[in-house]
Amino acid sequence: MGLKDFFAANSSSFAKASEGHGPAKLLSSEADPSEDAKERIVSLGFVARVAGVGLALFFLTYFLFSWTMETVIHSRKEVIVPDISGKSASNALQLLSENNLALRIGGYEFNDSVPIGTVLRQIPSSGTAVREGKIVKVVFSQGGESVFIPTLIGLPLRNAELLLRQRSLLLGEVTESYSLKAEKGIVLSQDPKSDSSVTKNTMVQAVVSAGAPPAGIIIMPDFRQKKTEDAYQWASEMKITFSLVEDESSLFPSGTVIDQSPSPDTVVSSDSKVSLTVSARKGQGAKAAGEFRVHYEVSQSGSQRHIRIVALNHGGEREIFNGLRDPGSKIDLAVPLAGAEKIRIFVNGILVEERPVQ
Repeated sequence: MGLKDFFAANSSSFAKASEGHGPAKLLSSEADPSEDAKERIVSLGFVARVAGVGLALFFLTYFLFSWTMETVIHSRKEVIVPDISGKSASNALQLLSENNLALRIGGYEFNDSVPIGTVLRQIPSSGTAVREGKIVKVVFSQGGESVFIPTLIGLPLRNAELLLRQRSLLLGEVTESYSLKAEKGIVLSQDPKSDSSVTKNTMVQAVVSAGAPPAGIIIMPDFRQKKTEDAYQWASEMKITFSLVEDESSLFPSGTVIDQSPSPDTVVSSDSKVSLTVSARKGQGAKAAGEFRVHYEVSQSGSQRHIRIVALNHGGEREIFNGLRDPGSKIDLAVPLAGAEKIRIFVNGILVEERPVQ
């Protein structure tokens, strides 16, 4: 039998053998189904454990954050929300900041009876007890026929009139008064006062400096923040008598003049009643209590300016300086440390600086 006949005779046998052994060989090359299932179970278990740890960390972080925030919030002092209805924006902000509260504009509404920029409503309402740092939502008026009177003191009359026209107001009667501190033509006082709410076209009266007085006319100097020795010397030269009123609660060192009557630049005579209010701090000299210096330089440009300086503490505010000063002039004051927490400086009625007392 040749090879050809041998393969032909046994071809069927090879086919059967292939059919019998082929599947077994295929199964041996594939993965075991039970092993795949185990791998899937292991993977699902690992994912479940990771998810559980992540969830636990999330709840722990949330708890710690909530506890921390609650502790911080409740550690703040409680304050009473002040009434800022009818206040201008700057006054409302000052009043809220003094109570460590914040302001957020909640909108604007037209109102003919309330001046533009005035607070119409507030949330929370006045008298509500809140924590420090609380935001007070404020709705402002967009105005109507009412306006605020600007500060004219310290301005030349021409500038004051232009400012009134910009606010839809009119310059009324103008009178002159001699002055030791203001140049001729500078506004010394006004009526109504600045920041007053009036209707449009209201007339504002003004008193303007007529310059230094002629010989024979005695003008009351400004003795505020000066020593009583200066007042005694002036009174002796002018043959003027005056009385002293002591103030033991004053912020200033003993012997400092803190108020006077009549006001500066008033014409006086030997028959006038002159009174000086003098600091009488007992047992609290400047060295014992410590003091801080308030220094302010008036801008070199422009005309005279009305400078007002106040000291603030928990009991409110006290005026420590109020007067007209020339361009480039300097103001130096000494105030006891125990008397204030911060100082505010106003120029022509506008808050220009606030300093902490250190």
